[in-house]
Amino acid sequence: MKIAFSPCPNDTFIFHGLVHDSVPGAEKVEVTYADIDKTNTWAAEQTGPEVMKISYAAFPYAAENYQLIQCGGALGRGCGPLVLTKEAKQPDDLKGKTVAVPSERSTAYMLFRLWQAQKLPEEKAEIIVLPFDEIMPAVQSGSVDAGLVIHEARFTYKNYGLSMLVDLGEWWEEDTGAPIPLGAIIARKGVDSEKLAASIRTSLHQAWETPDNTMDYVMEHAQEMSREVAQSHIDLYVNEYSMALGSQGRYAVETLLRRAAEEGLVPEVEWEKVWNTGNSPEKVQKQ
Repeated sequence: MKIAFSPCPNDTFIFHGLVHDSVPGAEKVEVTYADIDKTNTWAAEQTGPEVMKISYAAFPYAAENYQLIQCGGALGRGCGPLVLTKEAKQPDDLKGKTVAVPSERSTAYMLFRLWQAQKLPEEKAEIIVLPFDEIMPAVQSGSVDAGLVIHEARFTYKNYGLSMLVDLGEWWEEDTGAPIPLGAIIARKGVDSEKLAASIRTSLHQAWETPDNTMDYVMEHAQEMSREVAQSHIDLYVNEYSMALGSQGRYAVETLLRRAAEEGLVPEVEWEKVWNTGNSPEKVQKQ
């Protein structure tokens, strides 16, 4: 089975067992390590492998041809994107201003658009897409009025003399009570989703039981990240929702994408079909 996921520590941690053939009865996998922007595009264009890690924001574009696997992905709390500025102090200050974002097909961008629809319903900000590493310098120089950032930028933005206008994760959690849906595992329709889900859960169970066994593999792909940072990444993004979405995870995903569809950001999804894929039981293959 061909599978594509990112080299990030949370993905390599979860899939270690599958990649190293330690999951009883699982199909052998051939891995492509790819940034999530690439897998999002492959999913929409139907050009990727049978199984992929994508952004939940991209799932509506793939839903006709792929099924959502209800484990192995990433939902989280306290890890939301930030809107950074030099001068804006409140949401109204962004009316008619420019906001740089790293992608228009990501959960971060989707959260910003939903927040903007709620806080700035009359006059929205203008969106400019920039490479992630150029966003904070652009805000610092004044070439854009604000920037949407994720991941490590949460901890480094003050180095650029910037301030946080809003933590979109906090806004989302307060507004919905739900975690943020970040990354999803999808499989082409026709793949045995129940067997795949059970294999992913077993792989994750093994990683939790013997985490030291996974770290050489994690660090091999961690892109110059320190072991401590890699472990923090795993602790933040690998959690109960990685083992099984459960009712709260399904609520979070459906709420995000229903709201986005109502705003015209993504196509509508037939949720009854999505959830009736037979991969939700929390099976773990014992050795």
